[in-house]
Amino acid sequence: MTTPRSRYLRHGLCLTMAILPAIATAEDSLYSLKLTNDTLSAGGDEHYTNGIEVTRVSIPDEYHWARQIATHLPGWSAQGLDAVGYHLAHQIYTPNDIQAGALIEDDRPYAGLLLGGVSLFDDVEREGWREASVLDLEVGLVGPATGAEKLQNAAHRVLGSEEAEGWDNQLENEPILNLGWHKAWWVQDDLGGLEMEYGPHTSLALGNLYTYAGTGGTLRFGQGLDNSFGIPSVAPAMSLRQGFLPGKSFGWYGFVGVEGRYMAHNLLLDGNTFEDSHEVDRREWVGDLKAGVAVNWGDWQLAYTAVWRTKEFEEQEESDRFGSLTLSTWL
Repeated sequence: MTTPRSRYLRHGLCLTMAILPAIATAEDSLYSLKLTNDTLSAGGDEHYTNGIEVTRVSIPDEYHWARQIATHLPGWSAQGLDAVGYHLAHQIYTPNDIQAGALIEDDRPYAGLLLGGVSLFDDVEREGWREASVLDLEVGLVGPATGAEKLQNAAHRVLGSEEAEGWDNQLENEPILNLGWHKAWWVQDDLGGLEMEYGPHTSLALGNLYTYAGTGGTLRFGQGLDNSFGIPSVAPAMSLRQGFLPGKSFGWYGFVGVEGRYMAHNLLLDGNTFEDSHEVDRREWVGDLKAGVAVNWGDWQLAYTAVWRTKEFEEQEESDRFGSLTLSTWL
């Protein structure tokens, strides 16, 4: 007999099998492994407690399917498409007190999230500035079928930490479909021997996971900026094009950025769309401050990002802090 849980699990496995070949079978591609965890910044185990993402970005050939799609998108063209990215991500969200087995009504729901996606990238060089565009499609699952409870508690047993007791209160299984758009304008400059890029960006997301509009600005500074592009992204931001050109000499950059978002919908706080589940009073306005550094040498790059996020729901006692490490290489 096929249960709803096993059916969702099968769908999740199908998603994984569909995304992994695209991630793993291309030549001359940039592969990235990103780990996001609150212990990398705040030292706790709460809210956005852990995330892991595998990404592959490559330049499509002239017959690639993505170029055919780009011809039908407003503002895009087959010739202008610079790169295609595939990503597979798993994320875990918990309330502050993971020792409580009963429902904590005034803290965010337990949630496991499995996402696979494809992104189109277009960078246009101008005189003294450049325009970077991203279009992102994500599909996935939220709920017990993602295996978040088993993964978190297995990791805690290995580390000798206390297990989370409240996973019986997690969000129910629900498929995810989300579309995102991001555009940034980078002014290129130099100051005191350092290369600089700075400028505003804007983003939109629409779907049953996130629906929001955001805007902000970012500054990058360092050496060898011509050989690198973008900055690491952290959820709920979509996967942006962050990386570097292969075979170059040593380069580095630091960055600082701010973003404000009007959150019209956040499944991870609003609860399930079609079933009754735990929910909290989502705040409509949320802001991020992020800063970090990236170092690249030859075919490798290591980047660290720290994020400070304002309160996301009314009952939240403190703002959140977490960090991410991204290791990238060309293969």
